[in-house]
Parts: sequence; C-alpha cells; structure tokens
Amino acid sequence: MNYREHVRELGHEEPVTPVFFCKPDTALLRNNDPFYIPDFSNDLHYEAELVVRINRIVKAIDRKFASRCYDEIAVGIDFTARDVQRECVARGLPWEVAKAFDKSAPLPNTFFPLSDYPGIDRIHFRLDVNGETRQAGCTADMIFDVDTLIAYIAQYMTLRIGDLIFTGTPPGVGPVHPGDRLEAYLEDRKMLDFEIR
Repeated sequence: MNYREHVRELGHEEPVTPVFFCKPDTALLRNNDPFYIPDFSNDLHYEAELVVRINRIVKAIDRKFASRCYDEIAVGIDFTARDVQRECVARGLPWEVAKAFDKSAPLPNTFFPLSDYPGIDRIHFRLDVNGETRQAGCTADMIFDVDTLIAYIAQYMTLRIGDLIFTGTPPGVGPVHPGDRLEAYLEDRKMLDFEIR
C-alpha cells in the first residue's frame, strides 16, 4: 500500500505508516520459469513492484543513512491470492498465506546498479500482460520513499545482505489466467518475461 491510486482502487484509507510483510526465500521464482496458479486460489493477482537489494546489515538506522544500504534494483512481482487475502482480512488474521506461498515472487536473475538510473526517487517501471500495459509506476509517486521504508522496517527487524524489499505496487493490479504472458520493465530494460500456467 505505497501508491495512492492503488490504495484507492482497493478501497482502503491511505496508511500513516508503511505496511510490510515477509516472504520466505521459497517464494522466489527465477529464470523466467512459468508460474503455476496454486489450486487454493480462484483469484490470483499480479502486483509489479520496484525491488531493492540490501547490501549491508541494517538495524535501527536513521532515514538519512538508509541510502547507503542498497545500490541495486530490479522489478519483481508480488503474486497475491486475493480471495484468500480477503478471507484472512475479514477474519482478522495475518495474510502471509495469501502472499508468501511457493514461487509467489518472480524476480529477474540480474539486479542492476542504481547508478544506471537518474535516482531512486524517479524510476519508471511497468508490467505488460499479453502485450498490453496494465501497470505503470514511478517511484516519485510513492507514499513512503525507499529510504523511509528501510528505516521503518529496520526499527523492527534486522535486514541482512541480500534481503529484498518490494516497495509497493502502482494501480492496475488484476487477475492472471493460464496462458497469460507477463513482461516487466525497469525503464526500457526488460526484467521478466514468463507465462502463467
């Protein structure tokens, strides 16, 4: 919930602090392998996000130093079992079961230096589904910028080298179906290109 238009499309109030959750390393999907829709969901949604990789151990850091903690970025997808998530929220339960399942986080094999881009606060990314752009975001539109996210998370848990922070999704999330092709771009650089099965 880090882009106002996405918060509105879900019908929520804008958060006053970042909302975060964890995915285990078993959630990673690499090599543009196909994504298989799990049998426990009938409403599986894509959420394209800018991802930053942590490059040092980070604990209780001040926001003004957070930019030292990452230097590589990519675009990933946070797959969400929306029907399962709705049920969890309605029952007041945690919703990792809807977010942290196996292979729910497609990522490219390569991250790119932040120095290749104009600055973390003005990076564009997008997701195309079957050749049509469904999501287009710019980090300038974030409610909480990357440094704020890192400082906030590090108040509660230690971040380690190689940890990945998915920074939130812009508007345009939607369902996937078998046969769909997803392509994600960081500026003009293709990050992902895989199929849904």
